[in-house]
Amino acid sequence: MLSRTAENLYWMARYMERAESTARLLTMGQRMAILPGAHHRDEWRSVVRATGCEENFPADAHVRESEVVGYLMLDPENPSSIRSCLARARANGKSARTMLTQDMWEALNEGWRKLDSYDLAEARQQLPSLIDWVKTRAMTFRGAAESGQLRNEGHDFLRTGAALERAQMTLRLLDVKYYVLLPETEVIGGNRDHYQWTSVLHALSGSRAYHHVYGGAYTPWQITDFIMLNRLFPRSVAYCYDQLAYRLNRLAGWHDVRGKPHDTVQQMVAGLESIDSGEIFRRGLHETVQSGIASTDRLALEIAEAYHFG
Repeated sequence: MLSRTAENLYWMARYMERAESTARLLTMGQRMAILPGAHHRDEWRSVVRATGCEENFPADAHVRESEVVGYLMLDPENPSSIRSCLARARANGKSARTMLTQDMWEALNEGWRKLDSYDLAEARQQLPSLIDWVKTRAMTFRGAAESGQLRNEGHDFLRTGAALERAQMTLRLLDVKYYVLLPETEVIGGNRDHYQWTSVLHALSGSRAYHHVYGGAYTPWQITDFIMLNRLFPRSVAYCYDQLAYRLNRLAGWHDVRGKPHDTVQQMVAGLESIDSGEIFRRGLHETVQSGIASTDRLALEIAEAYHFG
């Protein structure tokens, strides 16, 4: 397979996953912002911090929902906005058209310019339905790939990109919770703390799965264990790292070459296997999350280098 084709498949999956994850971040921001006293806690700044784009907002002013929705959903100048991600995913798909099934192409192609017709006021008014629409587009694309695409190296590049992006955003969602609590650590264990933790589960569509594993008790330690370490939950960091290791191992088989990314991902998997949620809190949740984000960023660079992405 040409490196350019592999790169297009890899980034197509990343952009679709990023669009969905950004929609989930907006859901989480909305849920946290409706809590009493949210205006004073600057909840939406927590969302933009988690996306790594805080520098685009004034440091000394309250961040408003309208600004975040405009920047993360509609802004064509923001390369990580949902609108930009859908456009870039389609462009990547167009360049690798022969590797896609008809259903995959239709999932990318249908309605991809929908957000062009929305101004900010309309987007805010219809935000829940727009978020659902984005999630549905991403799930339709994944379903089309799973049901019809050949399990060749193209599929492995596609799944590698999706798993890497999903791990990043699960870590970033956890960091939103950290940033929200920064100014008021005295609320830990209170009703608002409980609501914020369950908002993280809701944003990851993990509420029912969590309840199945842990029953009715909601504690920061158990929720962190579920999101970071549970190997059965498909949005956990551990599951994503396992998928990355599996897919990179298959790619090593296709190309008969192993390199830095294969060693790095094994270290990432082993690192999570060696800790529990108690150890995560002893080390510091934020520090653990930031370390995970840095490792995943390094892995992305090593994948690009190993497979000669432009």
